[in-house]
Amino acid sequence: MLWTIISGLLVGAVLGFVMQRTRFCLTGGFRDMYVQKSNKMFYALLIAITIQGIGLWVLSAIDYLHLSYDSFSVVGTMIGSFVFGIGIILAGGCATGTWYRAGEGLIGSWIALFMYAFFAAMTKFGVFKPLLDKMNTVTVAESDMSKLTGVPYWLLLLVLALVTIFLVRKELSKPKPKFAVPTLKPKFTGIRHALFEKKYHTFVAAIAIGIIALIAWPASISTGREGGLGITTPSAHLVQFFVTGDSKLLNWGVFLVLGIFIGSYIAARGAREFKWRLPDKITIRNSAIGGALMGVGASLAGGCSIGNGLVATATMSAQGWLSLIFMILGTWFMSYFVFIRPMRQAKKVAVKPQTA
Repeated sequence: MLWTIISGLLVGAVLGFVMQRTRFCLTGGFRDMYVQKSNKMFYALLIAITIQGIGLWVLSAIDYLHLSYDSFSVVGTMIGSFVFGIGIILAGGCATGTWYRAGEGLIGSWIALFMYAFFAAMTKFGVFKPLLDKMNTVTVAESDMSKLTGVPYWLLLLVLALVTIFLVRKELSKPKPKFAVPTLKPKFTGIRHALFEKKYHTFVAAIAIGIIALIAWPASISTGREGGLGITTPSAHLVQFFVTGDSKLLNWGVFLVLGIFIGSYIAARGAREFKWRLPDKITIRNSAIGGALMGVGASLAGGCSIGNGLVATATMSAQGWLSLIFMILGTWFMSYFVFIRPMRQAKKVAVKPQTA
């Protein structure tokens, strides 16, 4: 148990620290693909997936681990991921995002996090479990893309790597702004400046997160839990533990998510960014609804933006890639009502007086 606590907290703390300092946010990235026509964060996600995937291929080749694939509900994954995508826009962050933003002192993220964990527990182990069980029996399919396509795992990874390199090079070759971006005078120097103040490119953050996601596998396996990063089930287990007091629920994943919070808190404190911030009534409402949708959606889909979008995709799981697609579609759907439509209505109001 001691090693479970140490390794889980350590991997989680490093992940939370990196995500807080680099502002690595998949919710914002998926939203910006539609609202701002920017794909940078999506390309960063592909970098992290590729790094983790190549590492897993090496670990599999040396028989350190064996990637296992469970059958999955196609309909459940599509509906759950779409609902999850809607939820993360309302909540202002995905599963990991709510954990690390809670560490910054955002009350809205605390609300979203509680509702996310609570509704995930309700869906996986509580009153909504019959719905989950029923959904898991509908349109069940094989998740191993190698078996589905007949293409070896290494070749699928090679295609992904080539596509990622092409897209990243294309993004980096875009002309830079001709005007200088004003910057504030550094408050810190030396290591503290590098850790708590220096700005890092999104792709550098993606490399770091890909490496952390890979390290999570042997760290987790060393405690008897074979798997990588995961947020939804550990969050639900944490709620169960508080209700039942059953210490068996405290596995590596639970300490991982607690570590994310701790790492983010350390990063925010070190950068002097920690501050308790109480949102307005609308944000509180959206955070609560978004968190609930996240919990139900991730449970139905068999994973969140990390479990499916980062980890399952790296194993070349059909469930992971299908989930990623519908997660993005869900964020686009909700982004229209939260961002696009209000902007269009504001433009119409601004044009009317001029026309009159």
